[in-house]
Amino acid sequence: MSRYTLAGMLLIGFLGGQVATAEEDPQAAEKSKQAVAEIKKMGGHVMELAQDDDRLEIAYHLIGEKATDESLAPLPNVQKLVHLNLRGTKITDAGLAQLSKLTGLTRLHLERTAITDAGLPHIKGLANLEYLNLYGTGVTDVGLEQLKEMKKLKKLYLWETKVTDAGAASLQAALPELKINRGVELVVKVEEKKEEPKEGEAKPKEKKDKKDKDKKPEEKKEAEKKEPEKKPEEKKPEEKKPEEKKPDDKKPEEKK
Repeated sequence: MSRYTLAGMLLIGFLGGQVATAEEDPQAAEKSKQAVAEIKKMGGHVMELAQDDDRLEIAYHLIGEKATDESLAPLPNVQKLVHLNLRGTKITDAGLAQLSKLTGLTRLHLERTAITDAGLPHIKGLANLEYLNLYGTGVTDVGLEQLKEMKKLKKLYLWETKVTDAGAASLQAALPELKINRGVELVVKVEEKKEEPKEGEAKPKEKKDKKDKDKKPEEKKEAEKKEPEKKPEEKKPEEKKPEEKKPDDKKPEEKK
């Protein structure tokens, strides 16, 4: 047997193994289909990420408070699930136990739920998680300790939580690449500092007064002299009206 024939056989064997892996456990594939159908029936939204990407995104936020812990029961059977949106639902810390097996998740929305520190141990094993939204939950600094081993986590939203500056800083130190958004930008108002006079130096107004006082009498007089003198207003000559000629009262002499 030539080496080329052997190489060909190995290649065929490898490709055959890949196909077998992709199609293995048909029961699991069937369970996944049933789980997706069940989620859709209760009002959940299931869609592929893209036309050429058959990974799945599931959203419960469209049914809001109708989604409870029981609604999460089908999730562990769904294959290729990477994005999960539970925003505004009625799930609790106990319900998060259903998510512990979803190790393929990369994006998880838990904002506006009743989740607290007690629920976070259920998701700390989601090693591929890159995005986590805990906005409007009851999470505190204690809960953040559970996230320190999530090395792939890139974005974390903590708006309206009980997390403090110290807690956020501690997590940031453990995960330097993580971007923590707490929804609050600390704006420090810097007042313009007025230059205070040094010791022995008078304030600007005082300086001026002092300068005027220190002027010698002669200098003051010269300064006064330099002020332009006001010229008296020139009186315009009055225009004389021409005198009216009085008519002669003399009668002409009568001819003799």
